[in-house]
Amino acid sequence: MTARAGLDTVLQEIGANFLRMHSLVLEQLTAISKAGRDQRVGDLSASVRRTDDQIDKLELTLEDQCLHSIARHQPVASDLRFLMLVFKSLTDLERAGDYAVHVADDLVALLSGSLEARPNDLLPLLAQLVTMLERLSYAFAERDREAAASLVILDDEVDALYEQLQRSNLTRILENPRSLPGALQIARISRSLERLGDHLTNIAERLQPWLAHAPR
Repeated sequence: MTARAGLDTVLQEIGANFLRMHSLVLEQLTAISKAGRDQRVGDLSASVRRTDDQIDKLELTLEDQCLHSIARHQPVASDLRFLMLVFKSLTDLERAGDYAVHVADDLVALLSGSLEARPNDLLPLLAQLVTMLERLSYAFAERDREAAASLVILDDEVDALYEQLQRSNLTRILENPRSLPGALQIARISRSLERLGDHLTNIAERLQPWLAHAPR
């Protein structure tokens, strides 16, 4: 195998592992969405944490793969851009997984208690984040610039949903002070979701300049 062929094999594996990290975060969000929709948590926290452990392990694997590729294969500029895109995005994906864990734990506490709250209010926000993550994975895998650019618009929609939820929470508290504990829990969950969306947007913003130079 030539040096170039060896590097190409490694780069393909890095790309596959990077997409695998995306799919694991998507798995977390899908499980959370289902629990919120059904209002049944089951083993949600444990399941989301197990998935997060896989995300953390993949992060370490990808860090090693990227650094070893740079040190051993002397990649050209286009390869370096790819490696740096992945390397710099690992922290964002890892943090997205962490926020998913926080959301799962808080949702379990909310649905397991007797708080007056409306978990269904979170579903539009969760659905938008699922769409963002699916679009992000597609943009990376298919080298689609338009899909990557659309992530910024989707994040604006996430922010709008977050602000709308905060306003409705405040109205609910003013109308019924007993709803305060549940409303605060909803606010905490929605804040974690909004920050998760910020991390996905960070990756999308990094992805766009790479796509401008990436081979189709």
